[in-house]
Amino acid sequence: MRESEIKLSMSSRKGGHVPPFFCVEPKKGKEKPMVHTFQCLGVNIAVDVYSGAVHILDKTAYDVLNLLEDGVPDGACPQWVFDRLEGCGREAVQTAWLELRELQDKGLLFTDDSYLDPEAAVLMQKDAPVKALCLHVSHDCNLRCQYCFASTGDFGTGKRMTMDIDTAKKAIDFVIRRSGNRRNIEVDFFGGEPLMAMDTVKATVEYARSLEKEHNKSFRFTITTNGVLLNDENIVYINEEMSNAVLSLDGRPEVNDCMRKTVAGTGSYDVILPKFQKLVAGRGEKDYYLRGTFTRYNRDFAADVLHIANQGFRHVSVEPVVGGPDCSYTLREEDLPTILEEYERLAEELLKRDDVNFFHFNVDLSQGPCVIKRLRGCGAGCEYVAVTPDGDLYPCHQFVGNEDYLMGNVWDGSFDMELSRKFAGLNIYSRPVCQDCWAKFYCSGGCSASNLLVNGDIKIPNELGCQMQRKRLECAIAMKACMQKDE
Repeated sequence: MRESEIKLSMSSRKGGHVPPFFCVEPKKGKEKPMVHTFQCLGVNIAVDVYSGAVHILDKTAYDVLNLLEDGVPDGACPQWVFDRLEGCGREAVQTAWLELRELQDKGLLFTDDSYLDPEAAVLMQKDAPVKALCLHVSHDCNLRCQYCFASTGDFGTGKRMTMDIDTAKKAIDFVIRRSGNRRNIEVDFFGGEPLMAMDTVKATVEYARSLEKEHNKSFRFTITTNGVLLNDENIVYINEEMSNAVLSLDGRPEVNDCMRKTVAGTGSYDVILPKFQKLVAGRGEKDYYLRGTFTRYNRDFAADVLHIANQGFRHVSVEPVVGGPDCSYTLREEDLPTILEEYERLAEELLKRDDVNFFHFNVDLSQGPCVIKRLRGCGAGCEYVAVTPDGDLYPCHQFVGNEDYLMGNVWDGSFDMELSRKFAGLNIYSRPVCQDCWAKFYCSGGCSASNLLVNGDIKIPNELGCQMQRKRLECAIAMKACMQKDE
């Protein structure tokens, strides 16, 4: 993987352009160049897909670039370009042509995919070490959230369970064994609701810590909780032992309580909000984020993001629901224009404040198209697995209960390497529909579980989700561009 140099490329009639946002030395590749242009937040932007370079353009340069398909030809600007852009002025068009040509010559525009033979892509992930566990310490929950993919905790089995300590220890032994020489290991305490199994959580942390020195490992723990059972003791423990805390809250009281109800059918907002505020107040510099879900009932989700932020939470994620076509809350194609407009409205609002870190507007523009990242994606099924209370292994938490994707069990040491390799082979090169997508290096083909739910095939991306992802990326890039301009 090549090193990248970070700068921003701006094309402007007034000031010329400053050094490129990031420059990756090009070499002869195999894929046709791809440039994505878009307008967002009042800014004209071009993304050179294969180098990762991002350019802010004035209107003339933007219009010229949109006339070009495969590159800026050698020589002077042809007459047909002047004819098409008659209203822009001949001098401005000529200047824009030369600037675009210069960017191309520097390897920042119309570059090709020069990093990897697609045929070798599948091989890179084979037999990758397992580096992360989603530990389902509880298949039970004290909420009855309407959209819950886990069927309110029991994952559709009708059997509510808590992971015993011995199974948790077996899971730790499994990841130590499967992680090879990798030192850093992630463990996410999940459910159901993991606070219903705090004895198991504490015993697991203690056991893992006891093995770190012997096996040259370092464990990093996360807990995902609905907050109902938070008390002073749990808050202190979480803030001491958990590197990250994911706290579930959907937004405004009426939005949260519509979907996230207690067993008794009452809303949960008033119960959990003060507990989350107390937990976050004690976290110091440790990571956390408030994680919500928006449905077609609250397509104005920007208001929910801002509501959460206004309650004192800096780190926020409000994500689109994934549901079957028959669910009343599932987002539909006709909802898409409203949702895309809402993302841009949210971006406009967040530009006005510096106290909100919206998870889905975080994008790493500093590394360019990293070959490893584009292949690994989330790593489900190969680098990351979920463990159920009885020790069964699945590619991730959203596959739990689907026997077609049962990978093994920590008690007998089984692990389906064939299935693991199948997941390892899922990347932008093995998903044909991804080939023509400008955002492919950022998402790596999307969520396999979502693909399965919507399309019945882990290899076929959920197009509705893809469109939302592309819009989030455009907003994120535009926000960085706007902030750079203001510096």
